[in-house]
Amino acid sequence: MASLIQYIKPSHLQCVACRTNGSKINIFHRLLPKNYSKQYARLLTPQKMESASDNNSLIRPDLANYCGASNLAMNERIRKLIKEGQKIYHLAFGQSPFPVVEEAIGGLKQHAGENGYLPVAGIQELREGISRFHARHDDLHLDPSNIIVSPGTKELIFLLLTVFHGDVMVLSPSWTTYKPQIMLARHTPIVLETCMEDEWRLTPELIDKTVKENNLHHNRLLIMCNPDNPTGTCYTEKQLQNLSTKLREHNILVLTDEIYARLHYEANHKSIAKYYPEGTILSTGLSKWASAGGWRLGYHHYPTELESLREAVRSAASHSYSCAPAPMQFAAAQLFRCEQECDNYIKHTTRIMAAVGDYTYRELTSVGVKGVKPKAGYYMFPDFEVLREALNRRGMTTCEEVCQALLNEASVALMAGGPAFLRPEKELTTRLCFVNFDGKIALEESRKQGLDNQLPEDFVKNYCTLTYEGIQALKNWLLDQLRR
Repeated sequence: MASLIQYIKPSHLQCVACRTNGSKINIFHRLLPKNYSKQYARLLTPQKMESASDNNSLIRPDLANYCGASNLAMNERIRKLIKEGQKIYHLAFGQSPFPVVEEAIGGLKQHAGENGYLPVAGIQELREGISRFHARHDDLHLDPSNIIVSPGTKELIFLLLTVFHGDVMVLSPSWTTYKPQIMLARHTPIVLETCMEDEWRLTPELIDKTVKENNLHHNRLLIMCNPDNPTGTCYTEKQLQNLSTKLREHNILVLTDEIYARLHYEANHKSIAKYYPEGTILSTGLSKWASAGGWRLGYHHYPTELESLREAVRSAASHSYSCAPAPMQFAAAQLFRCEQECDNYIKHTTRIMAAVGDYTYRELTSVGVKGVKPKAGYYMFPDFEVLREALNRRGMTTCEEVCQALLNEASVALMAGGPAFLRPEKELTTRLCFVNFDGKIALEESRKQGLDNQLPEDFVKNYCTLTYEGIQALKNWLLDQLRR
């Protein structure tokens, strides 16, 4: 019994009966404790503890400075300005520029009338399709019974954090949602500072340092993103093997967010689940490779060794979202049967993103900007330190100020590395999303060229025009600052 429940918060155990003799785990009657306890008191800083004395507040004291997802807020703001007629190069939001895979659209049309409640974990046909998909692409053999399907991976990440009993670690830089979700789930995030010299990757040495410097709970969970948002970096097989050895040594579980896995420019993605299968929770979905972000369909895979966590999350899911939308599930199940069509779509869209990523990196580094060359996905994480003196002369010391000046003076929208991506506010790193082009036009041209032929040198300029112009506008603004 103890080995099964050790990862679940004690406050939930009164509502969870562990699987015995093949019987199902009972669902949660509540997900949060009724009252604050000592284990949550450490979340409150002295200033927030003072505000906690205000019994009239409707907001939890530890969320006094809490705010919504910064990337979504930024996107809404920029889209409003564009709708009002302003021309803005929107390099601040990571949404696929391409149309949804055609076979998925056909499946959705066919199954739009599906309106029944489905199994909480997802229909068997879909989970089997997911298993086949990862066997082909990642050489991973995922048990369909260990997969949970949800309306987007955000929901599953949050539910996992809600039921998990232990310490939670997150990297810096990292996606804007991990730390806020950790806080919502009443954990204190432990932040591991990566660096550009290591191409923003987690290293075994950093794991050792974190364990040594923190009085950690026996249960430990690390969240990592591979390929990475916001940096575009990836991990090699050897690097993941070394990390797996160190994580296993320190009893650290891993939630690996691999939503960008199919967008590896060399089609050579490596998953830590292959090297640390017993301790890895795999998180991914359809939003990026299938360009179906608005469909909200994601999934997690749990190893058999973490059955208690899987069942706790499934139980929590039954109390929150019940099931992923039925039409999307049936459409996705149909999509996973169209293997050749999916593979061709991935090859075309990925080589387009590779061309745009190479162009972005080449142009920015040509004027002294530092950064890691993107290896997958939609992002580069440039550092504008080359502008430090020029910006200081203008009275600008934070990256937020730089991004505001860029928007006002060059109509280029970027997101500052700090604080949203957990970087220091005076560090001049930003997340740049090179996806603000018409993906339908680019995809049509790539298909016309054929996969046997390389894309022409002027492809980005002619068929990813808004991104091309946005990078040129950014580059010219940088040169103007250096001439001041």
